[in-house]
Amino acid sequence: MIEIFRYPRGSVRYRCAYGGRGSGKSFSFALMAAVWGYAEPLRILATRELQVSIKESMYAEIRNAIRSHPWLEQHYEIGESRIRGVNGTDFLFRGLRHNINAIRSMALLDLVIVEEAEDVPEQSWLHLIPTVRADKSEIWAIWNPRRDGSPVDQRFIKSPPDNAVITELNYSDNPWFPATLEQERRHDRERMDPATYAHIWQGVYLQNSDAQVLHGKYRVAEFEPGRKWDGPYYGLDYGFANDQTAVVECYLHDDTLYVYRECGGVGVELDDTADMVLSNMPGADRYVIRADNARPESTSYLRRHGLPRIESAPKWQGSVEDGIGWLRGRKEIIIHPRCRQTIKEARLYSHKVDRHTGDVLPSIVDAHNHYIDAIRYAMAPMIQSRGAGMRGLTQW
Repeated sequence: MIEIFRYPRGSVRYRCAYGGRGSGKSFSFALMAAVWGYAEPLRILATRELQVSIKESMYAEIRNAIRSHPWLEQHYEIGESRIRGVNGTDFLFRGLRHNINAIRSMALLDLVIVEEAEDVPEQSWLHLIPTVRADKSEIWAIWNPRRDGSPVDQRFIKSPPDNAVITELNYSDNPWFPATLEQERRHDRERMDPATYAHIWQGVYLQNSDAQVLHGKYRVAEFEPGRKWDGPYYGLDYGFANDQTAVVECYLHDDTLYVYRECGGVGVELDDTADMVLSNMPGADRYVIRADNARPESTSYLRRHGLPRIESAPKWQGSVEDGIGWLRGRKEIIIHPRCRQTIKEARLYSHKVDRHTGDVLPSIVDAHNHYIDAIRYAMAPMIQSRGAGMRGLTQW
């Protein structure tokens, strides 16, 4: 059972899980609600913003969770629109939009499960939350994020209450992820644009914006480097404080950039960097690794401790913009699916947007760029050879 249920009933007010398809969020919540209703008599409301019929409710998920364990199935009587336990536990199913007054007048509720919470407007939250006031009562919310700043996002991600346990769950967290869904996921990864795939399967905000630097340029696919490919090329961006140390291994072929491996993390000590690189990228010590030249002392240390061919990558006035131009000038950028951080940054790396007009600006947001910067360092000689950024070339 997922981590948020290790806390006993009534010890927190909210339990929330968000993420993409195949994570088992709804089933896990349904099963735990049935288990709690087995342990003691509870009045449980399963709700969502719009429910026209019982088929559109969480009824089927709770029924299937109960039937997954014989001892639960013996405990509950499953009717056409209601589920009751022999101890008096009662599952109710109502939509918020058309039943908010009826819900407010219900007898004390011990537990409310809000499914598809992304669609619940702020007004419904304001009406619902005071209704759930029984001793040790809780509110559970499940959703697939769609819009940055939605009411559920504001309540539980941007400004989470102190008495809440909130977790992100995706298909990769589900130990029982079925083979049929795995085939569907792989197919979607090949046919969908990366932003839509990330929204559906990785639970991120749905973003298809011209502000995204690499929008329409990259895709995620499995591959193995060919014998005639150019590379490998290695780039390293040093971490600072809470920033990630990021390392990439790339190849070039047919005007396509391939990102094959990545490694990194927050808080990676310099003493451990060479071991991290070599354990994830065997043989990298035999090649040039181009690193952020803002840290020449770190590069010098690594040259003496495990990465003998590491060197500082050149920078120049406008090198970031030139690097972006070079990346966008490739026929395609293909990222191996194991390079999760690179995929995330490729989706989030964005231009600034004017907050008044919504216009996309030429300047770049200084965020989600550690692995992107590592790619630029790895490709620095090619960027320069195309004549990009040769104005005022310096080593700084």
